[in-house]
Amino acid sequence: MPQPAPRSATRPAPRQPVAVWPWPIALGLLTSFGLLSALLGQHGIWLALSWVSLSIPLVVTTVCLIRAWSRPSSKGGLS
Repeated sequence: MPQPAPRSATRPAPRQPVAVWPWPIALGLLTSFGLLSALLGQHGIWLALSWVSLSIPLVVTTVCLIRAWSRPSSKGGLS
């Protein structure tokens, strides 16, 4: 059985386009739900659901930006 060619250590294998889209779609749906729950429900559980569902995409975005800024760029230095 032939051995697969070794991958380059400096360059990761490209991801399939389908593998990239689930997280942005999930965050978009969560944001839409948060906006609708804030619009339609002014009290009680709807208020809490809107805060939580709108906070999660903000936290995810902040964490991803911090990781990207702290990772060295391929051109040298921090990105």
